[in-house]
Amino acid sequence: MIFHVVTIFPQSFDSYLNESILARAIKDKKIQVKFYNPRDYVKDGRVDYKPYGGGPGMVMRVEPVARAIQKALGKKKGIKIIFLSPSGKLFDNTIAKTLSKKYKEMVIVCGNYEGIDARIKKIFKAQEISIGNYILTGGALPAMIMIDVMARQVKGVLHTEESLEENRVACSEVYTRPEVFKFKNKNYKVPKVLLSGHHKKIEEWKKKKQK
Repeated sequence: MIFHVVTIFPQSFDSYLNESILARAIKDKKIQVKFYNPRDYVKDGRVDYKPYGGGPGMVMRVEPVARAIQKALGKKKGIKIIFLSPSGKLFDNTIAKTLSKKYKEMVIVCGNYEGIDARIKKIFKAQEISIGNYILTGGALPAMIMIDVMARQVKGVLHTEESLEENRVACSEVYTRPEVFKFKNKNYKVPKVLLSGHHKKIEEWKKKKQK
């Protein structure tokens, strides 16, 4: 899967993409992440102006963003375009799975400041997506989250398909050695059921902990 990211801050992705599972997936060519900086598509490097109608902050101009998206698309067709927006459809595992199965390439458009000129959505028929009911200072973090969630769906990114929590009974409570951990004169033990080897009872315990 290829992720084309339109952002004015491509360096902000470095630390996340160069570590752990995503770094290995990129090295193994399971996924690719390419960047397109709107600043590269205007002569003066100016990507923002004051909004029409007044208001605080600055708005990213339609022209440099459109050119960056066009560069990402090239002459290829059938590439999904995601427009990150707090008013978009809430992103979840179901959307991630659908997108990763349907599309081999997608463009993720990251806004900053007061947002991107709304004509971008209309020109490219982009799907608006939000990662949560809150406002961030820019689209880099949402893009990283989306890439992480969708990359996990790509075959070979995780060691086994069983690693996908959504495909098995999983819960937030997990334990490993030692069986007993002493802290400030108090013993903290692993639940007995997890040491029993009784798979049915363990599955039942996990289901209860999911609630």
